[in-house]
Amino acid sequence: MILQPAVLALLLIALLVAGMGIYAGYYGMRILGQWDPASGSEGQLELERRTYLVSTIMSYILSFELMSLFLFIYTADELHPLFTGAMCAAGTLAVNSFGYPALIIKVVNFLLAGVWLIVNYADNRGYDYPLIKVKYELLNLLVPLLVLEGVLLFAYFAGVKPDIITSCCGSLFSHESSGFSGDLAMLPHLPMQIAFFSGMAVTGASGLFFYIRGRAGYLFSISSTVTFLVAVASVLSFICLYFYELPTHHCPFCLLQKEYGYIGYFLYATLFGGVVAGIGTGVLMPFRKVGSLIRIIPAIQRRLVLVTLCCYLLFTLITGWKMVFSALTLG
Repeated sequence: MILQPAVLALLLIALLVAGMGIYAGYYGMRILGQWDPASGSEGQLELERRTYLVSTIMSYILSFELMSLFLFIYTADELHPLFTGAMCAAGTLAVNSFGYPALIIKVVNFLLAGVWLIVNYADNRGYDYPLIKVKYELLNLLVPLLVLEGVLLFAYFAGVKPDIITSCCGSLFSHESSGFSGDLAMLPHLPMQIAFFSGMAVTGASGLFFYIRGRAGYLFSISSTVTFLVAVASVLSFICLYFYELPTHHCPFCLLQKEYGYIGYFLYATLFGGVVAGIGTGVLMPFRKVGSLIRIIPAIQRRLVLVTLCCYLLFTLITGWKMVFSALTLG
């Protein structure tokens, strides 16, 4: 195992997140089975005090979880000079069979953690904890994934050794690659450009409609999620080509390097921030009529819509600017 400060920080965060998740999940099960806001019993009062503590702790822990995704990618990129064949994080993650599964589960946990924080924020605004069972059901879904993430991270870093020869991003993200990454790289440029800009337009229009009229929240949430997936595929298909100014280099990780102004961190932060806010808008839709939240949730949703629209607009503007002023022209 390579014991660098960033690696130790990631393992420590994974341990804390998994440990506190198990602790919170235990009380989550108790709350789901015993919660009764109409009761004034000692057990109910103890649960109310405990849920306030657990919610506060998990808010901080899951905030660390959000940041750890970018720390993990940064660490993988910083370690690439240690491995023969690696040119960026793509090669570092390929040194063993746990790298990319760890990245995928961290992305999933990022989205779920972001949604949980939104639900928890809305629940804390209500005087009677109206979403208490909803957020603990979501937490109980998240906890096993947090534990799995910790296991995969430990297995990945335990198997990382400097003498390993790995693959470069040119072979992993190329038309010749037989994997899923190669399939994304082979997506035709023009149809993907149409799908990308159309998705952003639909998301923008549905977001403005919801912000003004307070309707079609599910449409906006679904649109923002689909657009996120299309945007990720578009990064591999054509967006990154304009930054590299090379028609054959489809790696999504080289955008994170100094040569390209670390622009990848900003692009991915806007995408992930936008989709979490978009999903959160849809998740809150069923609770707009809850008594103590009837005025609170619509206001929260309007702010979430603005976050999504601003994030996606920034991503689209940067992409469009690079497509216009890049020296590369795709046929």
